[in-house]
Amino acid sequence: MKKFLFDLFPLILFFIAYRYADIYVATGAAMAAGVAQILWLKLRRQPIETMHWINLGVIVFFGGATLLLHDEAFIKWKPTVLYWVFGAVLLGARLFTGRNLLRKLLGAKIQMPDAIWDRFNASWAVFFLAAGVLNLFVAFSGYFSEAQWVNFKVFGLTVLLLAFVVIQSLWLGRHMQSPGESTETERRP
Repeated sequence: MKKFLFDLFPLILFFIAYRYADIYVATGAAMAAGVAQILWLKLRRQPIETMHWINLGVIVFFGGATLLLHDEAFIKWKPTVLYWVFGAVLLGARLFTGRNLLRKLLGAKIQMPDAIWDRFNASWAVFFLAAGVLNLFVAFSGYFSEAQWVNFKVFGLTVLLLAFVVIQSLWLGRHMQSPGESTETERRP
């Protein structure tokens, strides 16, 4: 739980700053929080996950463009680009190198048939790509205000992610194998 809150720190600070100021102050606060996360991890000599570096790069680039050009469109693109990067990396690694990154990340803890690992990887990639599209719709369709987009970014996307994790966990429970079972055969649902 502590790690989860730590990872959400820039998002929480963005939301609080937006409530008391505006999108530009909130953007600056999120950028500062992202930098502070990296510095905190470095000072404590803890490993910095690739996700932290990617998030920092995307927030600094899009946040910097937002502040420099005084155009909130850039920060509205940030969640989409971040999600699309994750989706593209998952799909690209599988398609072009044959590597299933989720299996590499979780394979020591979870045993499943190869076909299930491929579905698991693909479902996460599709989720990230769809969440990116959904963010664009809320941000730019004209149906939602800036404040509604901020609420969607902070709460909507977070709830969607948590719901997807729960659904994936339930689905994985049906397909996980006990040690010693072959990973080549697939269990029927």
